[in-house]
Amino acid sequence: MEVNKKLMLLQDFFLLCKPKVVIVMLTTAWVGMSLATPNKIPISIFILGTIGIAFSASAAAVINHLVDRHIDAKMQRTRHRPIASGRINALTALLFSLTLGILGIFVLFFFVNPLTAILTFLTVLGYAVLYTLFLKHKTPQNIVIGGLAGAMPPLLGWTTVSGELNAYAWVLVLIIFTWTPPHFWALAIYRRKDYQNANIPMLPVTHGVRFTKLCVVLYTILLFLTSLLPYLTQMSGTYYFIAALFLGVAFLIQTLVLYKTNKDEVALKTFSFSILYLLLLFIALLWDHYCPWDFL
Repeated sequence: MEVNKKLMLLQDFFLLCKPKVVIVMLTTAWVGMSLATPNKIPISIFILGTIGIAFSASAAAVINHLVDRHIDAKMQRTRHRPIASGRINALTALLFSLTLGILGIFVLFFFVNPLTAILTFLTVLGYAVLYTLFLKHKTPQNIVIGGLAGAMPPLLGWTTVSGELNAYAWVLVLIIFTWTPPHFWALAIYRRKDYQNANIPMLPVTHGVRFTKLCVVLYTILLFLTSLLPYLTQMSGTYYFIAALFLGVAFLIQTLVLYKTNKDEVALKTFSFSILYLLLLFIALLWDHYCPWDFL
């Protein structure tokens, strides 16, 4: 019985870190690392950079759980979270977050490079403070403005390897920044009653579902154009260009289906598809970068 309790407690601490979100962030960071050099990534830099970014992102996730614990308790989707349900108390969560954050920044600063550590620290502040504490509760444009923090991992990955800022890295940031609104608003449409009950001014609550669906379509068009920038700037080649075209059209079709239907399940499907879209798009960047065959 005691062993089971300890395992459940460990599972709760793991859930506080939002592992699914962190994995997506790390995937984009790894792409940034890979594109930053024509050579192989030094294994020590890859491992230490991954640890530093993962710990820092997890610290921000715990802060999000901590700040939103009262709101989470009111929402069906989040009421079973470890802090909202009372399984982990606020002080323990705060200490856990501080430990993760300090370790992550320490590893990046002393074993990777100071630039990555500083940018990561600012990213954590942007998500944990600017978005979670302020924007999320003040404006329906919260996810647009706050989305910059979530878009930073490929830049962090790039500076992990190169130690310097590069315009190509900002192109990757721009893709995720543009992807975030249609991705999150699709979920917000599906969970709009939860946000309404929690008094959070998400776009479907303040401006209605129809307007939000239109914004999802328009942002997806903007995302489609933005996703072509790696090819247009000669950062990537034809393989990526073809993948970006197919994925962009598929995502746009999905958002148009969402716009024309009244079924909430389509909103959830659009949300799920958006995650697959981003992962496949960044995998295409890797394939284009490493592919030894130049048939196109």
